[in-house]
Formats: sequence, structure tokens, C-alpha cells
Amino acid sequence: MSILDKLRELWQYRELIRNLVRRDLKARYKNSILGIAWSWVNPLLMMLVFTVVFNFLAGRSDLPNYHVFILCALLPWNFFSASVNGATGSIVNNAFLVKKVYFPREVLPISIVLSNLVNFFMALPVFFLLALLSGARISPWVLFLPVPIAIQLVFTIGVCLLLATLDVFFRDTQIIMDVLLLAWFFVTPIFYSITDVPQAARILGVEFNPQLWLHRLNPMASIIATYRDLLYWGAPTALDFLLRTALTALVVLVVGYLVFQHYSPRFSEEV
Repeated sequence: MSILDKLRELWQYRELIRNLVRRDLKARYKNSILGIAWSWVNPLLMMLVFTVVFNFLAGRSDLPNYHVFILCALLPWNFFSASVNGATGSIVNNAFLVKKVYFPREVLPISIVLSNLVNFFMALPVFFLLALLSGARISPWVLFLPVPIAIQLVFTIGVCLLLATLDVFFRDTQIIMDVLLLAWFFVTPIFYSITDVPQAARILGVEFNPQLWLHRLNPMASIIATYRDLLYWGAPTALDFLLRTALTALVVLVVGYLVFQHYSPRFSEEV
């Protein structure tokens, strides 16, 4: 079956994806007191913690509306990290379905990503309300917000397909990713600006540009920087920079999809 045929098949199972997204959202807030309001409260609490620690304790008071600065990066990061955490074990955790029912296996990690995308969309109005109440300026460039969202969605699905495949054969993938996501968080400009990273450093006698390599080796750094340009600084991201980030995301998606398709016939045996 060609890739085009697989994509057509995936589209035919869109109702299954929709039902899985609903299931994930219901399970996430089941029996909780605040219910869906946690999609607003959780990022606000995290923003409060980071603001107190990095603004008042670490002395970043030179940035106006530092809480807005934090939140516009924290929301897309939460979308990414929650998707990776959930999708990595999506095949193994649904072994009973994989063994008994035929459906495109990529439906499982994709549905996890989409449910977290819904959660991200539900949290966005809280950001805009907070920004307005804080007196932060909302630039017309915010209309281009769908662009980084689309790029992040493509990149996240690619990463999740790769990790879901890896977890089938190496069950400690989830444990390793918990550690790697923490490290990934700190090398992504969430509580600091990408411009704070020095442009010159020396390690073992070799000079390099940390800011440049942070962009090259960490697509989430570039994606977060784009969100911050549009939502906080109120300025456009350089077109060449945006195109490179989009190309990287597309490559990750293609590689992730091809790897997933190559190994998916073995999933029922391994889980």
C-alpha cells in the first residue's frame, strides 16, 4: 500500500480519531472537581510559580509583564510535552485493541496529540484575557498564530510517531523520555529569551555560537521563539527562519511516519 493510500485510509478512520480524542479528554478530567477548568488553572499556576522564581527571586524585572512572557511560551510547551508523554505509550497501553481490531495504528498517537491540541486551544483565551488585563499590547501579528500552531502540530506528530514505535520494542522509552523532556524544557527558551543565550562560547578549546546551535538542534526553541514574537513582542518572525523551522518539522513528520509504517505490522506481536 502506497503512502497516498495510507493517508486515504487514515482519513476514512477520522471518526475513530474523533472518538478517541473525546475519550482522552473525558478521561483526563473525570472525577476532578474543576473538570475542564484545569486546562486554564494548570498553566496559570505554573506561570505563577515561574514568575515568582525567575522574576522576583532571579531578578528578571527588566522584562515588562514577565508573566505574559512566560505564559505565551508555557502553553505551547505544555501542548508538546503532554503529547509526547501520552503518545509514547499509546500503542502499548492499547494492546488489547492492537491485537484484536484492525485500524491504522497511527490513529492512537495522533489522537493523543489532537486531544492535547484541543486542550491548548481551550487555554489560549485565558492567555489573551490575562494579557489584556495586564495592559500588554496585542499586535495584529497575532493573526498569524495558526502558522506556528500548524508547524508545531506537524513536528509533534512526527516526534510522537517515532517515540510510539520505539516504545513498542523498548519499554523503558517512557522512563527515558521523562528525563529527556525535563532537560529539553531547560534548553528551550520558556523562562528566558533566546536572545539571552550567548553568541560565543568555548568548550574544550572549540569556539561555537550557542544561540545559533540552539536554533539548529532544538526545533522547539525555534517554535517557541515564533510564538513569543507574535504574542509578546508583537513582531513577525523572519521568513527564512520560519521556513527552516517548517522544513525541519516536515522532515521529522515524514521520517516518523515512515518508521512507524515500517514497524507497525509487528506491533501486535510485540505488545
